[in-house]
Amino acid sequence: MSSFIEKIYSKAKSDPQKVVLPEGDDERTVEAAVEATKQGIAKITLIGNMGKMETIAKEKKLDLSNIELIDENNLPNVHEFADELYELRKHKGITKEEALERIKEPLYYAAMMVRRGLVDSFVAGDIYTTAEVCRAAIRVVGMKRGCSTLSSFFVMILPDKSFGKDGILFYADGGVVADPDENQLADIAVATAESYKMLMEDEPIIAMLSFSTKGSATHAKINKVINATNIVKRTHPELIIDGEMQADAALVPKVCEKKAPGSPVAGRANVLIFPDLDSGNITYKITERLAKAEAYGPILQGTKKPCSDLSRGCKAKDILNVIAINVVRIQQMKQ
Repeated sequence: MSSFIEKIYSKAKSDPQKVVLPEGDDERTVEAAVEATKQGIAKITLIGNMGKMETIAKEKKLDLSNIELIDENNLPNVHEFADELYELRKHKGITKEEALERIKEPLYYAAMMVRRGLVDSFVAGDIYTTAEVCRAAIRVVGMKRGCSTLSSFFVMILPDKSFGKDGILFYADGGVVADPDENQLADIAVATAESYKMLMEDEPIIAMLSFSTKGSATHAKINKVINATNIVKRTHPELIIDGEMQADAALVPKVCEKKAPGSPVAGRANVLIFPDLDSGNITYKITERLAKAEAYGPILQGTKKPCSDLSRGCKAKDILNVIAINVVRIQQMKQ
């Protein structure tokens, strides 16, 4: 376990928050719920078929006694939740009957628990798709004021400690927004800077990446990055940010001196913002494999309260890591 995730676990245990897991029919989710409870990382609510959850626990010899269990076939306050969903979505044409059917889905029920403050966060995605998780987060939990873009970030921990802070870099977006426009790209930069502050308790230094550094090439794709950078500079002048710049200028001080003299990033970037999902996703996977880096994510950002997606190929340990990361984000938001 890296020192980063060890610190996250330690912080989470200092003030555990309420997290709901709506995929209690999956043994990985049940295992993560039990481990999070055992370690004191979070106060867990598990939603699923009661018989299946109890069978998994019996077969795996897991103790569910300190976990709140909600039977998906007997959801408390389901009509009240459905009425609220109807009010939220009636402008989109949803009927009361459709709202009731939708809220009976554990994912949407969990999202409504977050919205109503019964829990602080939901973590899902080992059964549900990313698109389903994102829709529930946007439609029910809602977006943070000033942000209209749901995006994601990866925490990358490199063996080479000369990059970022002790080898830790935040990459965004590598999981959600396929081809962000300049306003969405600005949202992603601001949200990732905030995520970095929350988890690292340090100042983000943001590089807006491109295949050009300070006019070394011209293209509409470069203009998008320049415009996004200017939006962030205008709306959040307190942030250390520069772009457009190539990755070597963002990460290597000597290269930055040559390509972008006077840049506030100065080759010390700890937050890398990619111009599209192609470059972000490809780079995180290459970094993970070729640099033998640890990757945590994708972690969703931009919602009023932290909600997280998972890979459907995840392990129980991955779910536990995301729970802990969300708990720390909640702690920071409450402060």
